Amino acid sequence: MGDKVSVEISKELYEKAKKFIEENGGFKDVSELVEFLLSEAISDEAETVGMTPEEEEEVKERLRSLGYI
Repeated sequence: MGDKVSVEISKELYEKAKKFIEENGGFKDVSELVEFLLSEAISDEAETVGMTPEEEEEVKERLRSLGYI
C-alpha cells in the first residue's frame, strides 16, 4: 500500500473492533481491519450487480456484526 492518512472513528467502535481482533484474530491491529473493511465495502458496492441477494445479505450481516452498519 501507499501513503497512509488518519481517519477518526468513535472510541466505542474502536473498542469493538479491538475486541473483535482479540477474539477472532486475522488482523494485526484496528487500522488493518478498517482498511480491509473499507476495501471490501467499496469493492462490494461496485460489484453489487453481480451478487446474489443471499451474498449481499451475508456481506451486510458481516458489517452489521462488526458494528459498521
